[in-house]
Amino acid sequence: MRRSLHDILIGPPLPTQRSAEERLGNVRALAALSPDALASVAYANQEIFLGLAVAGAAGLAFSFPIGLAIAGLLAILTLSYTQTITAYPSGGGSYTVARENLGTNFGLVAAAALMTDYVLNVAVSVTAGVAAIAAAFPFLWPYRTVLALLLLVIITIANLRGVREAGAVMTLPVYLFVGVFLVMIIVGAIRAVLEGPGTFEAAAQPAVAFQPLTLVIVLRTFASGCTALTGVEAISNGVPLFRPPESRHANQTMLAMALLMAVLFLGTVGLAQYFAVTAGPEDTILSALARRIFGEGPAYLVVQASTLLVLAVAANTSFMGFPRVTSIMARDGYVPRQLALLGDRLVYSNGILLLAGVAGALVVIFQGDTHLLIPLFAVGAFLAFTLSQAGMVAHWVKERGPAWQVKAAINGLGVVATVTALGVIAVSKFVHGAWIVIVLIPLLVIGFHRVRRHYNAIAGQLRVPHPQHTVKPLPRPRVVVPVTRVHRGTLLALRYAASISDDVTALFIELEPGQSEVVRREWAEHQLEALAHLKVVQSPYRSVVGPLLDFLDAFDADRHDGQLATLVLPEFVTAHWWEELLHNQTAWVIKLALIYRRRRFGKDRPIIDIPLHLRE
Repeated sequence: MRRSLHDILIGPPLPTQRSAEERLGNVRALAALSPDALASVAYANQEIFLGLAVAGAAGLAFSFPIGLAIAGLLAILTLSYTQTITAYPSGGGSYTVARENLGTNFGLVAAAALMTDYVLNVAVSVTAGVAAIAAAFPFLWPYRTVLALLLLVIITIANLRGVREAGAVMTLPVYLFVGVFLVMIIVGAIRAVLEGPGTFEAAAQPAVAFQPLTLVIVLRTFASGCTALTGVEAISNGVPLFRPPESRHANQTMLAMALLMAVLFLGTVGLAQYFAVTAGPEDTILSALARRIFGEGPAYLVVQASTLLVLAVAANTSFMGFPRVTSIMARDGYVPRQLALLGDRLVYSNGILLLAGVAGALVVIFQGDTHLLIPLFAVGAFLAFTLSQAGMVAHWVKERGPAWQVKAAINGLGVVATVTALGVIAVSKFVHGAWIVIVLIPLLVIGFHRVRRHYNAIAGQLRVPHPQHTVKPLPRPRVVVPVTRVHRGTLLALRYAASISDDVTALFIELEPGQSEVVRREWAEHQLEALAHLKVVQSPYRSVVGPLLDFLDAFDADRHDGQLATLVLPEFVTAHWWEELLHNQTAWVIKLALIYRRRRFGKDRPIIDIPLHLRE
């Protein structure tokens, strides 16, 4: 049995009944939903180093304090989101929470922010993954964009294959990364005890003129380091992906993810500062740290390979979250409804493909450079965090269940922490690219409202009128059949037209003088006057569509009941797609002209296509 390319790459379709079997256990869920949060250790550390290195040794000495501040913010977010998971077991993403508790517009702002963050996460993850491996193999630097796109294609195919298969693919890279980095932190801690601290040399960044350490530098670095917290919301947004009881398993996974994030982030930042590790322009701080602990041997290469793998699959958090957010919005009518459709493998395939396409465009535009993408990154995430936490405060105040004051206070603390971080990020990163996201989010919200307005308008026009108008049959139609020559397709169309109408006109448009004589002769030879009256129209400018439309308008004008003539189009279909390129596609051009032409008589013209499939 031959398998199609689709089945080989994506897999055969799954029945809807299998959806329950596609749920995830905690081990696979952690791998599927947390790689973004865990892998952000790589680029967040790099951004902290780059932000402080401009101030030399004095600046780099602030790495660990900034790391502690970010870890504190992580603890607040974790506590807040465990409450969201419990309150919204159907999936408490920022859009749902903000829309239900703060209003539609706040929900749409949260959705726009979250979607922007998901897209940027994919672009940052694949480019950072390539940077990690290029640090070990510098000859790969010129090919960053191509390699990032290749990684994007692989992760897209894995997600199109289904939730369980995507979770299985993510399991090895995520747990390999966690295991390797925990070993590196333990070995580093032992070497720290045995060897003592290092000292930063003045030549840490020889190409950069050092600046005095200022509050602006510290705040800007904190803003860059906050990218470590992107992806924290993914588990609360994906609660329906867990096996029952969903809320309990999601909370367990959330706590495990937060603990691992804190250990990996603080461990690597602390060791880098303790050993006074610096990195050159074609290196990363984690690469330099691994080299300092393990040397240039196989262990160093394993660290870089695990970093590449986890960064490559970090995009999976977005591939789980983005399609679910857009599917909910599509059901609410704010984005195209195709995004709400489950694909063959019980995943939102259209959302996955949309995400991959936009992220791929960003990779190309920014030429695979992670550092250029980072300033755009955290604004959307923290805006979504803030609106989600504010929505939860409103939820507890409205519900007033047991201990609601304590729950509202916890989420209120989350609001204060995230809105403060958002302010710092927006101000410090504004001129570096954050303005793009700040401008883009309102534009997206306007777009959402326009889509909703369109669907409402369409619904009004499609509403069924009073029953007395629906049961009255239409009069038998007059039919027009455009013909070129008499062939099997022509005969098939004429016979069908005669079966539905007693008034059939065959229209021949003469492009060159004398052509109609051949058609008239064939018409008489095959005795087709019994099926249709042949009408010839001259076309002095050798156009088919213009004379056809003029004829139809004149033909309809003398119809007293106002019913437009039905157009029956004969069309042959070739055996191979490339053979279509050898023909004029006149039928397709006619349909396009009629379907999108403004209605002259206030009615829609019926068009019936009569295909004739040709053999090889």
